[in-house]
Amino acid sequence: MSEPTYTPPAADSLLGPEHVRRYQETDGEVGYEWNGAPILLLTTTGRRSGQRRTTPLIFGRDGDDYLVVASMGGLPKHPQWYLNLVAHPDIEIQVKGEHIPVTARAADDTEKPRLWKVMTDVWPNYDAYQARTERVIPVVVLSPR
Repeated sequence: MSEPTYTPPAADSLLGPEHVRRYQETDGEVGYEWNGAPILLLTTTGRRSGQRRTTPLIFGRDGDDYLVVASMGGLPKHPQWYLNLVAHPDIEIQVKGEHIPVTARAADDTEKPRLWKVMTDVWPNYDAYQARTERVIPVVVLSPR
């Protein structure tokens, strides 16, 4: 009987650290597209720990800006990466092989409806996530520096 061979997971099944690792190893060749949506890697600095953490996130574009949504699937609390951005807004994102320094901010009330639409066009589930929580889910604008 032959030894089983390792088959790497399909990009659509990648999650968390494995997604980050494969994306970084391949400059996004694996992991840039996930379930039909584009993915960037967002690297933040922990507001308490000071440690750098990288998170794969669905993104959209608004001109030169990149957009991400702090949805956490509609859970009642903001994701840790969002809280870290509030504390340390100057970060780096990776889009495929490009590393881009950006400044993060939450979309304000006047621009959020338009940007929310941009993001629900990319990932319609954001409307369902917002419906299942009382917290207002932020759209985060990542502006290249």
